[in-house]
Amino acid sequence: MEWIEHLNQALEYIEDNLDRKIDYEKAARIACCSSFHFQRMFSYIAGIPLSEYIRRRRMTAAAFDLQTSEVKIIDLDLKYGYDSPTSFNRAFQSLHGIAPSIARLEGTSLKAFPRIRISISIKGEAEMNYKIEKKEAFRIVGVKESMNVNLEENFVKVPRLWQQAAQDGSIMKLAQVMNRTPLGILGVSTCMDGEEMDYYIAAATDLPVPEGMCETMIPGGTWAIFECIGPLPHAMQDLQRRIITEWLPASGYEYADAPDVEVYTDGDQQAPDYRSEIWLPIVKKAPNDLCR
Repeated sequence: MEWIEHLNQALEYIEDNLDRKIDYEKAARIACCSSFHFQRMFSYIAGIPLSEYIRRRRMTAAAFDLQTSEVKIIDLDLKYGYDSPTSFNRAFQSLHGIAPSIARLEGTSLKAFPRIRISISIKGEAEMNYKIEKKEAFRIVGVKESMNVNLEENFVKVPRLWQQAAQDGSIMKLAQVMNRTPLGILGVSTCMDGEEMDYYIAAATDLPVPEGMCETMIPGGTWAIFECIGPLPHAMQDLQRRIITEWLPASGYEYADAPDVEVYTDGDQQAPDYRSEIWLPIVKKAPNDLCR
């Protein structure tokens, strides 16, 4: 469970810097993973995006400041990383339901969002079928959309992109050029930087790029390939959470710095026996190995 401790050390860094600029890349290095995967793991484990957690912790600290000191409200927006009093007031009200000026009044009801310390309990509520395989690099072509690394928002945006791709004929075009493993229509998440990701609906192929689409290479490496059975998108989302919170902590592996890949086969995606796959990029970490 060494990687759990690394995650907690990253959260300690965040806690120590609530009143300063928080460098997501530095937090991820402490956690021994990429910024992209650090934010994804945190969201799956904690149930909220990392950015939202930081906002709630900052507004909790701001409420303490207002009740225990004479600090000016106008100074709090700079202290907690907001560009203006208006944006700070909006963030404060979204958590506490009142304006910062009212927080100083005796008897005012406020909310405190406690700091998180991650502790994983391996539930084993149902079996997970998987295999570990090494794969050569492969090329994908498809349509893409840049998104913020925000798990809850992406649970809305990604299905919408799939619906659009089905309606405009993109998925049919991809099925026609698909000729390499992994065989299926792919959902691929690649990290652009600490704040954004590119999501592709794509196919693995060595054929020319269809008009209006783009291409990228998926690097070679080791993958844990999980079988997913059940209607989409809930079966896929539930399995992704279980992989991060149940399988990964006990596996002896950690996230590799490579894209996540989902493989969707032909068939009724709402059927209870629909089969798809999750390809998790992994690396075996030697005991007592230093963080990258």
